[in-house]
Amino acid sequence: MQVKMKKVKRYFTKALHRMQKGPGYTYKELLVWFCNNTNTHGPKRIISEGPKKRVMWFILTLFFAALVFWQWGLVIQTYLSYGVSVSLSIGFNAMVFPAVTVCNANPYKYSRVKPFLRDLDALVDTALDRIQFSSQTNPSMSNPANISQNVTFDPSLWNHMPLVVIDENDPDNPVVYNIFDSSTDYSQINATNDNRTTYAERYKVAIQLCTNNGTQCQYKNFTSGLQAIREWYLLQFSNIFSKIPLQDKIEMGYKAEDMILTCMFGGETCSYRNFTHIYDQDYGNCYIFNWGQEGQELLVSANPGAEFGLKMVLDIDQEEYIPYLQSTAAARLILHQQRSFPFLKDLGIYAMPGTETSIAVLVDQTEHLEAPYSSCTMNGSDIPVANLYAKYNSSYSIQSCLRSCFQEAMVKKCNCAHYLYPLPDGAHYCNNQEDPGWVSCYYQMKDSVMERERCIELCQQPCNDSNYKMTISMADWPSAAAEDWIFHVLSYEKEGSGKITVNRNGIIRLNIYFQEFNYRSVSESEATNVVWLLSNLGGQFGFWMGGSVLCIIEFGEIIIDCIWITILKLLAWNKTRKEKRRRPEYSEPPPTVSELVEAYTNPGFQHEDVEQEAMPIPGTPPPKYDSLRVQQMDDAIEVISSDEE
Repeated sequence: MQVKMKKVKRYFTKALHRMQKGPGYTYKELLVWFCNNTNTHGPKRIISEGPKKRVMWFILTLFFAALVFWQWGLVIQTYLSYGVSVSLSIGFNAMVFPAVTVCNANPYKYSRVKPFLRDLDALVDTALDRIQFSSQTNPSMSNPANISQNVTFDPSLWNHMPLVVIDENDPDNPVVYNIFDSSTDYSQINATNDNRTTYAERYKVAIQLCTNNGTQCQYKNFTSGLQAIREWYLLQFSNIFSKIPLQDKIEMGYKAEDMILTCMFGGETCSYRNFTHIYDQDYGNCYIFNWGQEGQELLVSANPGAEFGLKMVLDIDQEEYIPYLQSTAAARLILHQQRSFPFLKDLGIYAMPGTETSIAVLVDQTEHLEAPYSSCTMNGSDIPVANLYAKYNSSYSIQSCLRSCFQEAMVKKCNCAHYLYPLPDGAHYCNNQEDPGWVSCYYQMKDSVMERERCIELCQQPCNDSNYKMTISMADWPSAAAEDWIFHVLSYEKEGSGKITVNRNGIIRLNIYFQEFNYRSVSESEATNVVWLLSNLGGQFGFWMGGSVLCIIEFGEIIIDCIWITILKLLAWNKTRKEKRRRPEYSEPPPTVSELVEAYTNPGFQHEDVEQEAMPIPGTPPPKYDSLRVQQMDDAIEVISSDEE
């Protein structure tokens, strides 16, 4: 295995050496080679000019290179901001008629729900009588016996959240009186009135909210007794109807044939059978025209104008209104897209009885870009909130998401679901018996700014949407001269008899039509794209440095060469380090084992190195260099003669 690793390492080392050709093997050689061969203008002048100009061109090149990088940063930052351009276009063509949802402002017929509300209505009657009596400045004007002061009721109906009157004559020590407590002496309450403050400033009607078996209580104050009683009645109403099956509540509401008397669209007759039923928690039975569900053909308006729109006559039957639940007599309607749920309480409008209401419609279409250019959603599938309105086969909307988010948090925190929103799987609607503290929890959720911001952050607007702008006008209908025969005909068509059963207090006429076929389309497009990015990057580089894409490739090449040189230096350093490790630790022959032991046991032991005398190297003795010297001829003869002698 080690042999194979060495071969691989040797192969890559040779490959690095083969790739490293031309620039050299040092950083200085590489820099000089780049300046001589690059197509960018500045670096060439740094090498070719004299010392002074070389410094000047070095500073200019460095400055403009920094300027290019700064401009590139701005361009890239602009591109990554994903800006959009908004364009407005106006079109003209035949358009699909919007879906129209109509409801009665009163959700149920009083004659059908009266058995469920008998005790609750009696409580409200008593509350009104006692509130009115406590406001009298003269106790002799009213008799407590005449206002049901001694009447007692089932405590289970009110002890969870009773109505109270707060006497703030002494602001530091307010006195709280339970309206439904029969032991309260209202004559004594009134007798303490010394006219120092007005009634509205002294007495406040509130709802007492208690938790933990009544040990922790707080008060929900209202500026008016009317608001307090209506809010309290609605909470008790929700408690009662949360336990009634849905089918029974549908039977208690207004049927389509009783509410929709006449219908005409585009000059052709229609009837209540052309409407789709849907149940709304706030308004009961509602009916949708041109909803566009599966199998239903969408209706197209042939021409603009009232004659080619939708005309309806409705009967809201005020005699069947629940007195303490709904104080507004009207029809509630909304125009919306096909297959979208109608949120009438949030976005609907009222149509007043005894009038003809004409609604001229203009269409605005909005198209947003998807992520990353905006945070919109196409169909809500990427939103981390379960759409509770999906069971109505409706499309995503921000209202459905916000309501679903609130209901989800309500179930999680209060352990029950609010009556006015769809019921999640596995949950139950809040009621006083199973959830005694649900009202206090509900108000905490409703008043929580943090909870609202959390849902707003989770829910996003749809990418494609249509908004219907309405111009509303009204007139009295029918006129005084025509009301007799109109009411007679409508009553006959409704009941099949000559008895007049409709009147001005319940009759409403609606005209809904396109004002014109011009529609406005507001669409978003990319303000920046890849082409814009490349052109701006190249423009900045070419203007400040005189470069092009090839110059960028050259710059990348030198970076790669620097990496190769660095790798080669690291390999050489690693090889040198390994060679140093292989060198022997001792400069002389290593000691024997007996010497090491003797040195360890005898501190005075010193290793004696035996110096061996170098043997002389045999060879011929050196010549006598004096005999090679040049001497004069006379001296040489004398020497020879003396030798002969």
